[in-house]
Amino acid sequence: CIRWFAMSNTEKKVKVQLVRSPIGCKQSHRDTVRGLGLRRINSVSELVDTPAVRGMINKIDYLVRVL
Repeated sequence: CIRWFAMSNTEKKVKVQLVRSPIGCKQSHRDTVRGLGLRRINSVSELVDTPAVRGMINKIDYLVRVL
């Protein structure tokens, strides 16, 4: 338990902000927005920087801004 806590503090984080509405976008893109934890315009989510998260951000790069 202590080891997991120590490792989680050293991981890189990335902040993502939803800047455009996913209305009118493909359903898979809307699902990706929700998967990143974004709900409303200008909502911000702080995520662990992994290749999976990077791929999700690249998929919907026209909807989000990386802070």
